[in-house]
Amino acid sequence: MIAHIVLFQPKPDLSATDRRAFVDALREAFASIPAIRRVRLGIRRTHGAAYEAVTTHDLTIGAVLEFDDLNALQAYLDHPAHQDLGARFRASAAVSWVYDYEMSDLDGLEDLLGRMIDDDRSR
Repeated sequence: MIAHIVLFQPKPDLSATDRRAFVDALREAFASIPAIRRVRLGIRRTHGAAYEAVTTHDLTIGAVLEFDDLNALQAYLDHPAHQDLGARFRASAAVSWVYDYEMSDLDGLEDLLGRMIDDDRSR
């Protein structure tokens, strides 16, 4: 499974109209792109943990999109609804980080770590 992880901070001066357009683009993309297996959205919560003191940005919004494989992720990225979402995202975000991860359950951890080591050796 591939997790597409998006963390961002909306622009502080983002208008209500632009916020609504971004949310509408999110809904359209999530409803119309069949390659998406699951979507989770969230707002950052702080609770005094030590790692909070060393974060370099306050990225208040998070999204995790799940895909069966890299082909499904690519289908999502190429979809016209994602093109619109991407444009609205770039216009709405002050700061963002986007990463893709191949995910595994704990049972697959040994294989995943072995491939990580092999990838490091091939560099």
